[in-house]
Amino acid sequence: MMADAWTIIWKEWKELLLSRGSKWGGIARLAIMVAIFGLFLPLQTGREWVTSPMVLVFWAWVPLILVVGMVADAFAGERERHTLETLLASRMSNRSILFGKVLAAVSYGWGLTMASLLVGLVAVNVAFGHGELLLYPAQVVVAGTALSFLAALLAASGGVLVSLRSPTVRQAAQTMSIAVVATVWLPAGIVSLLPRLFPNVSALEVQAFLTNLNWTAALAVAGVVLAVVDAALLAAGLARFQRARLILD
Repeated sequence: MMADAWTIIWKEWKELLLSRGSKWGGIARLAIMVAIFGLFLPLQTGREWVTSPMVLVFWAWVPLILVVGMVADAFAGERERHTLETLLASRMSNRSILFGKVLAAVSYGWGLTMASLLVGLVAVNVAFGHGELLLYPAQVVVAGTALSFLAALLAASGGVLVSLRSPTVRQAAQTMSIAVVATVWLPAGIVSLLPRLFPNVSALEVQAFLTNLNWTAALAVAGVVLAVVDAALLAAGLARFQRARLILD
């Protein structure tokens, strides 16, 4: 199965790199992504890009954004290009095709995130280090690496479900974009409403709570929850991957 999955991953990356008509066009697009997330944002943020634990938000948010564009094309793009029937008629198993599509999107989103964070670390040291070596905290590296992978897997697994039933890439991308916005902004909206919901709780009490919170345990719980959701989405994707129905669609 893994050999077939690797074949799908290679196929997806080849199509991604040649999406602009040439290999250099695809590479240029990847370079632009790394420049935005690995140079522009870190240089705008300064030393806090490395020293602040809030960078964990970046580690988890960027894979979601990056995966959306690629995973929307997973099956909807094949349908638009009239290549879906050929893919489904191959000897490869359902698991190989689905996992190959998912892992290709994960490798894209997670890989670009890791590359951007490495480039950002170098950029911040050059611009703001002043002879001091700035490094991400070890806890941030461990938690961020895991969370970014799980976030990419979340977007890829959910995106495949959407792409399986979307007639066009545009519709799949729009649906995924709405889901990502809701995932990112819904918690922020809830946080903004907390002062109204709990008017007797002061900002100092909230700050003290966050300071005393066991972040290691909190991040571990978040990781477990994400892993469970990812597994559920992958299982749902396998259940909905029915070749005969996809060909008729």
